[in-house]
Amino acid sequence: MRPTDLSLLRVPGVPTVSPDGATAVVAVTRLDLDADEYRSQLWTVPTDGSEPARPLTHGHRDTEPVYSPDGRWLAYLSAEPKGKPQLHVLATAGGVARALTDHHLGAGTPVWSPDSRRLAYTARVPEAGRYGTDEDVPPAAEAPRLITTLTYRADGVGFTNDRRSHVFVVDLPAETEDDGVAPPTPFQVTGGDVDDTDVTWSPSGAELAFVSARHEGADTDRVSDVYTVRPDGTGLRKVTASRSAVAHPAYDPDDPDGSTIYLTAQPDLGPLGRDFVGRNTTLCRVPAAGGEVEPLLDPEEHDRGDETPATVVAGGAAFFGVQRRGAVELLRVPLSGGAPEALVDGHYTVRGIAVGGGVVVATVAHDRSAGELIAVTPGRRRLITGFGAPLQATGRLHRMRETTATAPDGYPVHGWVTTPPGPGPHPVLLTVHGGPFAQYGWTLFDETQAYVEAGYAVLQCNPRGSSGYGEAHGRVIKEHMGELDADDVVAFLDAALEDPTLDSSRVGIMGGSYGGFMTTLLVGRTDRFVAAISERAFNDPVSFVGSSDIGFFFPDEYVGTDPERVAAQSPMASAHRITTPTMVIHSEEDWRCPLEQGTRLFVELKRRGVPTELLLFPGEGHELSRSGRPKHRQARLEHVLRWWGRWLPTPQNSSAVAALPAGQASSNGRAPHAEPLTVQATRLP
Repeated sequence: MRPTDLSLLRVPGVPTVSPDGATAVVAVTRLDLDADEYRSQLWTVPTDGSEPARPLTHGHRDTEPVYSPDGRWLAYLSAEPKGKPQLHVLATAGGVARALTDHHLGAGTPVWSPDSRRLAYTARVPEAGRYGTDEDVPPAAEAPRLITTLTYRADGVGFTNDRRSHVFVVDLPAETEDDGVAPPTPFQVTGGDVDDTDVTWSPSGAELAFVSARHEGADTDRVSDVYTVRPDGTGLRKVTASRSAVAHPAYDPDDPDGSTIYLTAQPDLGPLGRDFVGRNTTLCRVPAAGGEVEPLLDPEEHDRGDETPATVVAGGAAFFGVQRRGAVELLRVPLSGGAPEALVDGHYTVRGIAVGGGVVVATVAHDRSAGELIAVTPGRRRLITGFGAPLQATGRLHRMRETTATAPDGYPVHGWVTTPPGPGPHPVLLTVHGGPFAQYGWTLFDETQAYVEAGYAVLQCNPRGSSGYGEAHGRVIKEHMGELDADDVVAFLDAALEDPTLDSSRVGIMGGSYGGFMTTLLVGRTDRFVAAISERAFNDPVSFVGSSDIGFFFPDEYVGTDPERVAAQSPMASAHRITTPTMVIHSEEDWRCPLEQGTRLFVELKRRGVPTELLLFPGEGHELSRSGRPKHRQARLEHVLRWWGRWLPTPQNSSAVAALPAGQASSNGRAPHAEPLTVQATRLP
């Protein structure tokens, strides 16, 4: 895969299935590098595989399709160029889609009422005079913001305390064709200085359940609760009584009384409500009348990994994606008890789930596929799409090889090695994932594919602190980040380098977020790496507290509060020891790991003459590499390959080295530290 191959990626989202199980619909997103934007349309495909998938809509960006319970309508979000997503509805018998909303900041995923006559959703409500609600008030002229809470900003959103998310309900128009008559006006169901998310309907349609944090002390803990409310905004009631973090409430559609609410939750966040480190998010239930959250799966072992924006309940079971050793398995969990049944397991990542008419449709990825739809019926799994064909046809995708190393204390470290074709020895890139409670695994990773195509062997592992291996694996680094996890990363590297096809003298390290933390930390401890890339890193726990959107709770739980212990775990505290050439990559609007976390590292290295560059991306947040502007994502890959071409040249990546001034790369790919690069901070146009 090459940076320009980003345009060949086709990424299917979460599917929806018609009530009779005959048809699936899914949004497929692609990167338009020429226009520098994402485009997505809805595709439809019969679940029996009798016909190939075909486009259903041709909007600029159509997403989040949902069939109505009676099968007559398809609701979805659609956004015009430079516009916000709005609710649309399309008759499945044919016709023209009709817009139902016109929210200034856009609408969220639609949820059908049981009678197929109403839709619920959430939308952010801006304060008057902000965010362009008054054409005469540009952003720089808005009134000052008075901040009184710790939670007031979120990466990828910005300020939240002046545009709260609330629940809305809109009726389906009497005529769904655009007859010139304005659709019914959406009704705002909830309000207040809080954010409301994840709305769903009770089986009778008499109540809505949603998630909010309305309790005293919500500003200092991570607890959230399920609430119910009538569609007219009356009867607000708290359901959950535990100190839990909850999401995606759902009712059993076969229980007309709606006696139980099923949800995804971290069941126990401790007495202070913020003990989140390494806590699995698992399938739970709570009495609709109110009570404690009860796990249906063992929270020590089962951590949700799919991206479905709901808890899927149908046919007396819940359908749940569980992280396991780099995979995401699809489980069918009987509501009445009994052992879960694995519908999809092995080397796959289940990304989205839908059920209709006894047919389960899932979006499933693997190491050479960003995702395809499969249909699961008793005794059979059928592949029903081929969205990945354009990229696979290039022949530039490479298989991962699973392996396990042993840490100094005997602990197994699981991971993968992906190598270019040919005998080698290949230069090596050790990459570290973010999180840290996340996992590398069985899915197409565009970065790994691009590096391998450029001639590098790529190492990826899930050290202690990662998800997918049980809570004990994730929690062992609580207040000890950079200790056992660092040992695991180095042990995996050492074990992999025993392979003679890998060049142990030419190794680079890179990572983003927590991976950036580990990169900066390790190059401050050793000079074994030829070069490094530290991206959007968590470099200084002290300044992170007052600058990050999660700073008021994240460092306390991961590195503790004792000043000496914090310093021992701080990459910036040992940055004065770094001599390894290091590129720093950051986004100017990153509120998760704010810009100062990167610029301080760059300045420290630059002042001491360590070869370094600072690559800044305007207008981007923490998710640049995954969902940033297409041209920025392409440019990022090109700059990364240029950097590695400078310090670890390969025949495939030789063009980057050829552009270097003479004498800046030594025979082993590493320049003497006495001759720092003259490249200054780089800013993309």
